[in-house]
Amino acid sequence: MQDLVNTLDIETGADALSADGGPGAFLRAHGVAEPGAGERELAALQELREALREVCLAHTAGTGVSERTARTLERLFAAAPLVLAVAPDGGTALRPAPGLGGAAQFTARIAAGIATAVADGTWTRLKACEAHDCRWVFYDRSPAGRSRWCTMAVCGSRAKMRTYRARRAESE
Repeated sequence: MQDLVNTLDIETGADALSADGGPGAFLRAHGVAEPGAGERELAALQELREALREVCLAHTAGTGVSERTARTLERLFAAAPLVLAVAPDGGTALRPAPGLGGAAQFTARIAAGIATAVADGTWTRLKACEAHDCRWVFYDRSPAGRSRWCTMAVCGSRAKMRTYRARRAESE
């Protein structure tokens, strides 16, 4: 999921999904054997990407997601069903339903990953950088789980400097 959301560099506007090979290259790189091609796959992945970014921003802010984002994700996940696979040893795993390909198969994998992350309590640790010109998705490894920036050295430092300058301007 993190790889998908980070296909768009907000600061430069570069979108890896729109680059040469587009969604097909991205999907092949992520194990989708028959990725499909064209505008439909691109639109589906971009819509999923932006909805997931909104969820990660909500994790950062400690808020819920908008009704629009929730409905978008429900619609996308409904078109990408999962099945419970049972191994001979009794182990289980969520898998994309048979017959899915392209963006739908990838979306189902994302849904399975989210289900696992919710179950193990790590889902809300996936966050988007609070910096408006960044929004990079990262996994918050801090002990308290309160990180707000992808990196303190860049985005965190910039935010703290802006706050410092604003306070200094007020006092002058």
